[in-house]
Amino acid sequence: MHIEKITSLQNSRIKNVIRLRKSSERTKQNIFSIEGLNEINHALHNDYIIDTLFYCPEIAPDEVTQELLSKSRIAFEVSKDVFSKMAYREDSGGVLVLSNQKSHHLSDIKLSQNPLIIVLESVEKPGNLGAILRTADSAGVDAVMLCDPSTDIYNPNVIRGSVGCLFSTQVATCTSEEAMVWLKTNQLRTFATHIETNKWYHESDYKGPSAIVMGTESTGLTKRWITFADEGIKIPMLGVNDSLNVSIATAVVVYEAARQRNFNF
Repeated sequence: MHIEKITSLQNSRIKNVIRLRKSSERTKQNIFSIEGLNEINHALHNDYIIDTLFYCPEIAPDEVTQELLSKSRIAFEVSKDVFSKMAYREDSGGVLVLSNQKSHHLSDIKLSQNPLIIVLESVEKPGNLGAILRTADSAGVDAVMLCDPSTDIYNPNVIRGSVGCLFSTQVATCTSEEAMVWLKTNQLRTFATHIETNKWYHESDYKGPSAIVMGTESTGLTKRWITFADEGIKIPMLGVNDSLNVSIATAVVVYEAARQRNFNF
């Protein structure tokens, strides 16, 4: 493989990597960037293909570079200044790759015999989405459904916040209406988290096929999801605050479901 060296900050390829920080550019080009060896390995292990590798030999260990070179279509060696310019993170380890996006349709979801699903309505903050994907992977959740999403799943902060679990978790994007039809068709019992209910989250039974529905960080679930759900649940708030961060609240309920299943899915 011929490897071109890039030392100019004005190089068109470097400028394009920086443009990919914008959701509109990622959508237009159907491509996104991944930084960090752990995240890149998660992607490779889940059938993402490296189109382009950028590496800085002053930062990246040689064995890491050689491994990624063997899995890349094309590669560029960049100077330390150039890598610092193009990297979104400070701890990328001297490697950055570009990969094609995948489709994320409801029809792509493969369910276990006793599924557990996380449904997110209009999630807003990439960091929260990333943390929820990390929880989903850790707790053995079948899939995460993003209904009417306000953030792009290939946002760098989603990838970073999920520590690459975006790639190991089934994710589908859809409208709320499509999600409701899918949940009914697949006979999942739906639990909507909201403060207007009188039932504590630990009083519900999640042992059967279940979907836990979480609302936005700012306003919570809309009325349509509260009305649609089989049960409303809430987490006790013992202080002056009336809510938890959505990623924390999701983890609390998901791990209660996992506990009830004896951590056996």
